[in-house]
Amino acid sequence: MQDEEVLAEFRASKALLEGHFLLSSGRHSAHYLQCARVLMDPARAARLTSALAQRIPREVRKEITKVVSPAMGGLIIGHEMGRALGVEAMFVERPTGTFELRRGFEFEPGDKVLMVEDIVTTGLSSREAIAAIEAAGGNVIAEAALVDRSAGSVDLGVPFFPLIAINFPTYAPDELPPELAATPAIKPGSRAKP
Repeated sequence: MQDEEVLAEFRASKALLEGHFLLSSGRHSAHYLQCARVLMDPARAARLTSALAQRIPREVRKEITKVVSPAMGGLIIGHEMGRALGVEAMFVERPTGTFELRRGFEFEPGDKVLMVEDIVTTGLSSREAIAAIEAAGGNVIAEAALVDRSAGSVDLGVPFFPLIAINFPTYAPDELPPELAATPAIKPGSRAKP
């Protein structure tokens, strides 16, 4: 799947938004990708996940024994990746602000994990989720995501395979351009800021 085809999927589902947005990372942007909208159509989710699975080198795909994603945003794409790879899909969640493996999920000795996210911007959530997976006994060998918003700068400590890199500018609160500063920020994501 080419980049323009991926963007067409986002546009067709009205998942590519424009305005003033406060991202989960705390940064601001004039663009927001609402992955929940692009993934709400099961056929579209399957197409995108199949394309994402193909971005992962074959030798890495063959090693993966579990897929883990963070709740909430990664649940659908993680589940679909488990289906695409033919392995179990689990998730970590933040019941008290820190990622944990719960609900009876556990790793077998030697499990090699693919961490799956919807969007990676700074990589903070990914690194926190990877740490939780490894603390629970999983060995994270790679991460895959629908979208890399990091401008190629993210370091997750494992190989990273995004479906598409979209480099909309993001801004720290004290760096806002006048057109963004003039309008209130909307926080459309699922994670509230503390």
